[in-house]
Amino acid sequence: MIYRQEPKKADLTAFLSLEHSGSLRPDSPRPPRLAAVHYVRAHQAADRKADEIEAVVDLDRGLVVKKDVVGTEYLAGLSTWEFDILVEKCEESSVLSERVAQFALPEGFEVVIEPWPYGGMDQPGGVRRYFQGLVYAVDTRSGNPDSNFYAFPLPIIPVMDFEKREIVRIDELATGGAGDDLVPAAPRTGAILDHCAPAEYVPELLPGGTRKDLKPLCVVQPEGPSFSIKDESLVEWQKWRFRVSFNPREGAVIHDVYYDDRSVLYRLSMSEMYFDGVLCTPEGKAEKTPRVICLHEQDNGIGWKHTNWRTGRAVSTRRRELVVQFIITLANYEYIFNYKFDQAGAINVETRATGIVSVVNIDAGKTAPWGTVVNPGALAQNHQHIFCVRIDPAIDGHETTVVQNESLPAGMDARTNPHGNLYEVRDTPLLTSVGVDACPENNRIFKIQNLAKKNPISGRPVGYKINPPPTQKVHANPGSTQAHRCLFAQHHLWVTKYRDGELYAAGEYPLSSKREAGGVADMVARNDDLLQQDVVLWSCFGLTHNPRVEDWPVMPVEIMELHISPVDFFTANPAIDVPSGKDTTSELTSGCCTRPKL
Repeated sequence: MIYRQEPKKADLTAFLSLEHSGSLRPDSPRPPRLAAVHYVRAHQAADRKADEIEAVVDLDRGLVVKKDVVGTEYLAGLSTWEFDILVEKCEESSVLSERVAQFALPEGFEVVIEPWPYGGMDQPGGVRRYFQGLVYAVDTRSGNPDSNFYAFPLPIIPVMDFEKREIVRIDELATGGAGDDLVPAAPRTGAILDHCAPAEYVPELLPGGTRKDLKPLCVVQPEGPSFSIKDESLVEWQKWRFRVSFNPREGAVIHDVYYDDRSVLYRLSMSEMYFDGVLCTPEGKAEKTPRVICLHEQDNGIGWKHTNWRTGRAVSTRRRELVVQFIITLANYEYIFNYKFDQAGAINVETRATGIVSVVNIDAGKTAPWGTVVNPGALAQNHQHIFCVRIDPAIDGHETTVVQNESLPAGMDARTNPHGNLYEVRDTPLLTSVGVDACPENNRIFKIQNLAKKNPISGRPVGYKINPPPTQKVHANPGSTQAHRCLFAQHHLWVTKYRDGELYAAGEYPLSSKREAGGVADMVARNDDLLQQDVVLWSCFGLTHNPRVEDWPVMPVEIMELHISPVDFFTANPAIDVPSGKDTTSELTSGCCTRPKL
């Protein structure tokens, strides 16, 4: 895997200062152009774990400036190339084909392997690079390659040892429900799919077709978009200015965010997930991937409005947003990530989950407390999706303080609160690195303030606030391997001191790990001073998904959103100058906005 190694922050901020001040010249010093290269060096002995190498190459000088061997207790990130090998080895495996033959699949059905990473190391031989395949059957009789194979799950999982390039075992899955054993007494055989039913989603295979009464709704920009793109990555729109990059682990990353010539963020990313992206093949060849990032404007209703009831005049504006979007398809699931910039100086990070819920085979007539039967013979398991947004602020500078802000009830007091209608607004600075949680009953928010810069109107430090979504934290038992692997999911928000290279909430090597190493929990354990320091915030939120029948065959999007908004940063509503003119390109249709005659 090859991707850009970002410069040290001190080097890059010096360069950016020259750029923003207009002092950048051809001979100005520039940060080195570096590439991170992760590769595997195999051994002749198949029973020995391959060496996993991390190297850094100086592209300007053509030199390897760093090369480390990853510790044997870690596994480097996986690639789709490895998934292809898993499918290939499953197709070649006589053990797997013999096991599938015992199911007596209906005529016209073929086996489909869905590659998955291996959950965790449980064998005594130490860390091995294992992959597993979920097994389904697809009905080929329609001749449509997009027929939904998830409706026909088979209760087996082949496991591949990547070093050996072979299927080393087949795990047997139980198909019972409530009250039955979690481990099957004997492998299932026979007509395992007779009680399953098709569940198509592509339009041409829907039994009743698609709706016929939906009229077109057109969005047009007759004068083109309001944004501009320069130097392939520099985006300018409605007083916003930022750069966009893309890498295979974080997806789209937002850099050097300014609003009206004032710095807001240094870097914004999904710590744990139409521009083109340039990625690399397993052989190291650059490969252009078109349209991995989508940039567009969208209307989101009213931006602000007021009616003077004395004159009857109403003034309102539309809330227009610039959206930087990328989508990740992970086997059965899709995650849609949107960075949304508005005209009032706010940034919203929106996550949408959709796709097909993961299912296993369940016996006819059975139900289970750990999931929902969404289709005959298909049980969708209860599960959680947990995301982490990494926020590297630059609020008029890189030295900031994070303050917990709460609105709390105040007691009756004859002098200060005689009528009991006062509440206290309490600010508590976070002085050392820490993990904290949302608290909706206290309206708890977190301000990122630059104590050295005061707002000329309020007299308070300039800042931005974040509202951590108060979603459920990880449910895995604290003593479980799952909980140890995702310590970052134990809090809604972590605040740490910046260090170069610390980009991932779960640490550098979460694949098949037994414990999160080098993640936010370890960063917080340093107990760093945070008062007017270069801080980083990590916002963790998620979806506890207890499936319903309506999630099948493809679930409607579930939406979660993180709000990053100015607080005493401006001297007024920065969107007050947004035009409020009528949209002359839109037309009312007959029957719209009129009252029927009675």
